[in-house]
Amino acid sequence: MIAAVATRRRLGTHVSDYQRALKAWQAGRNAPGEPMPEAFRIGPALNRDPAHAAAIERVRAWTRQRFRLAEETAVLVAQVSCSLPGCPPLETVVAFWTGDVARHQFKLFKPVTAVVPDDLPPAWMKDALVVDEDSGFECC
Repeated sequence: MIAAVATRRRLGTHVSDYQRALKAWQAGRNAPGEPMPEAFRIGPALNRDPAHAAAIERVRAWTRQRFRLAEETAVLVAQVSCSLPGCPPLETVVAFWTGDVARHQFKLFKPVTAVVPDDLPPAWMKDALVVDEDSGFECC
């Protein structure tokens, strides 16, 4: 397995488990050849605009760089809409995992295409971004 990964990396064809799962999810499959239930399909909801996709990849790369995350670390970047009073209409949510289960997350109160590197929290805040699953707070 390790030799196969090293060969794929050398050839520039390395696809992480995260990338493979994400592609299957976007394609509407939860396992090779097994269709995903209609209620879970997100294909039509995906923004297929190249500028949007490039912005998500930029924010993902900036997050990896800012917090010194390994390439295989899962980093989720999503633009979400909010209809609560006082909430910006579009927000960018970023989450990443370190260690075995430590989830870190933060929100940027602007669309993903408007995010710049200075919008990300400073690297020294990494530990403060850990989500305490037992706290009951799921705001950001």
